[in-house]
Amino acid sequence: MISDINFVQMLPKTRSGKIMRRVLKAVVLGQDPGDVTTIEDEGSVEEAREAWAEMRASLGEATPVGALDGR
Repeated sequence: MISDINFVQMLPKTRSGKIMRRVLKAVVLGQDPGDVTTIEDEGSVEEAREAWAEMRASLGEATPVGALDGR
């Protein structure tokens, strides 16, 4: 059950419009998103990272080491 929703201006999408779910998964797990050369707007990855960190902070959870810098 989803208990919290966080909105962002853009999702990481390929130039053909497909949402890059693996990038979102990497953001949530604090991992490197890997190859993002086909991404339409690289700023969307950072925005997703920031939104995830804000949500975790509001819940009182620690942000994993490296989660904000893509490590």
